[in-house]
Amino acid sequence: MAELQFFTGTMDSGKSTLALQTNHNPAARGRSGRIFTSRDRAGAATLSSRLGLQHDAVEVGEEFDFWRYVVDTLTAGARVDYLICDEAQFYAPHQIDQLARVVDELQLDVFAFGILTDFRTSLFPGSARLVELADRTHVLQVEALCWCGKRATHNARTENGEMVTEGAVIVVGDVEGSDGVGGDQPEPAEVGYEVLCRQHHRRRLTAARAQAVSMIGEPLPFG
Repeated sequence: MAELQFFTGTMDSGKSTLALQTNHNPAARGRSGRIFTSRDRAGAATLSSRLGLQHDAVEVGEEFDFWRYVVDTLTAGARVDYLICDEAQFYAPHQIDQLARVVDELQLDVFAFGILTDFRTSLFPGSARLVELADRTHVLQVEALCWCGKRATHNARTENGEMVTEGAVIVVGDVEGSDGVGGDQPEPAEVGYEVLCRQHHRRRLTAARAQAVSMIGEPLPFG
């Protein structure tokens, strides 16, 4: 029986690498899959791993319909044996419903890969729907580490080196500052991401801030 499987972990836990490997094994044995992604770090229509591997993919935008895509592909006579869906946290809940329908009505395996929570520690809507609908949910065993050496469980966003817990859920590239009405336009903020353990995410203690605190002799808030 076909299944909808969800593989999840923090950043740096190897999700995209596993997605590429999950496609490679059956493809090497003659099966035909389709790869999808959304807002990949390497650009549109590309599934990339931080290890440097990448593969062409179908870009999933807000209007993309998985059910229609697969039905049209099969109707045209092409073969589809399974779907690889990376960056699934960015998919809309109704798109996850479409994937479940592909599994149930077309009996195609769907392998989805994504981050569970955003930088605010809130569930991504797409990931939440996957948890609700997936036949199986797998937490990746490759553990990303916080700067302190503990297992990283949270994704943090920094702007100009400072950790933030408010703002748009999805940020691609730089983000704008305030509106700047009545004055000079603000400089774009430099956006970065870092994985932290829960304790240091709660304290907003990134690696850079921890280093700065240690250099000026202030005690680190480990208690």
